[in-house]
Amino acid sequence: MIRQSSFNLPVRTALGREDFFVAPANAFAVAMIEGWRNWSARKLMIIGPKGAGKTHLSHVWAALSGATIISASGLPSADIPELATRPIAVEDADQIAGDPAAEAALFHLHNLTLAEGHALLLTAERPAHLWKITLPDLRSRMEGTPAATLEAPDDTLLSALLIKLFSDRQIVPTADTIPYLIARMDRSFDAARSLVATLDRTALDQGRAINRRLAAEILSTSH
Repeated sequence: MIRQSSFNLPVRTALGREDFFVAPANAFAVAMIEGWRNWSARKLMIIGPKGAGKTHLSHVWAALSGATIISASGLPSADIPELATRPIAVEDADQIAGDPAAEAALFHLHNLTLAEGHALLLTAERPAHLWKITLPDLRSRMEGTPAATLEAPDDTLLSALLIKLFSDRQIVPTADTIPYLIARMDRSFDAARSLVATLDRTALDQGRAINRRLAAEILSTSH
């Protein structure tokens, strides 16, 4: 059932390739994911801010390659030799910096995966030279990994993102809501995600439709 505001249904995040909108801000990263068999080093790092689509692209790549997806924080307790038997995507790789067990696990996974002839995808919010990795051999491997950066969204991409976020929540806002938001909201992926969540929660709590008037109220209280 599609809802405009009043039915408290679960969020179902769409993570298929057909759900990922390609724009200049992410076109290179998408092309690299789709052409993964041609990665010169059999590895790639996707860099971008929170909410930019890194997880979505990880799932697109997993569908294409048969890869397993794991959070970097789960590596110390993972079976590294087992993970290395197929392509592997490691999310939030930059979060392990300074954790000796996690750094060692990623180092061994990196080496074993490539030695087994499989591909490795990493996601991070920052370039590898900013991670402050303490294990020198891991630092050199991360800094030597080819990277594709997800840039800040333009109007077209921001509009598509808002539509997707509302759709994930099974919401259809009024036609003038999204143009109104784009002209006035903070221009970031994370801001879009937070704004849609706030609109949804407020509409449910107050039994209102998600429209331009509600959007104006929410924006006025967030600035």
